[in-house]
Amino acid sequence: MYAVEVSDQIMIAHSFRGAVFGPAQELHGATFVVRAAFFSDRLDENGIVVDIGRAHDVLKAALKPLNYRNLDDLPEFKGVNTTTEFLTRYVYDLLADAARSDGLGRPGSELSSIRVTVAESPNARAWYEAPLR
Repeated sequence: MYAVEVSDQIMIAHSFRGAVFGPAQELHGATFVVRAAFFSDRLDENGIVVDIGRAHDVLKAALKPLNYRNLDDLPEFKGVNTTTEFLTRYVYDLLADAARSDGLGRPGSELSSIRVTVAESPNARAWYEAPLR
């Protein structure tokens, strides 16, 4: 299995509902490092999994509406706990859409899966991975 991984980071604010979150129920900030890995069983005729520049551009575009924002204020997240786990799937869906529309320099149908990892600290991260087929 081949993979290309790109990364970026965002700074956000948010709060959570539920006693399990303790003090994180209050508004707090976070800096997330977001990594996106694109997987394929084989390299294409150009010797790539995806174009790294396009992959990075797609990730940056997916994250831009979240950066320096209070996620509690965004209509698409109304009533949602924007946990690290939730954000992995949210970003995955945007990247999968870009891959399926052939926005990565290679037909998305030739990719096997995408993994999105969101690190909330050097010691804690979550990821979501799913096939594109």
